[in-house]
Amino acid sequence: MSVETATLEGLGRELGKKIADSPEHEAFVEANEAVENDAEAQEMIREFEELRHEFMVDREAGRADRESMREVQEAQRKLHNLPVMEEYLDAQEALQERLEAVNMAISEELAVDFGGEAGGCCQD
Repeated sequence: MSVETATLEGLGRELGKKIADSPEHEAFVEANEAVENDAEAQEMIREFEELRHEFMVDREAGRADRESMREVQEAQRKLHNLPVMEEYLDAQEALQERLEAVNMAISEELAVDFGGEAGGCCQD
């Protein structure tokens, strides 16, 4: 491994640590733990995932209807209205915004949208 590669990887680890120590990441981790430890939220997540799975299976088989789609949307609305989930979603959004800002800063130096271009080579 060259010295330059080691330095770049070291900078990457340092950036990862700085992101992990950011208020946005810390808030996200705390909100995630709160959701994981909330029995009501976990039950509603399970119900939502079950409804969504059933809808996807029905859609693939051509049996999905508007009523089943409304049931999925209503379960999602109820889930997202739980205070613990609202906090989680807000924290997730704040972290995503921070990561997008970091991505833009890196991309400006590379003259390419690093996050958007990763894995996008040579596709039709």
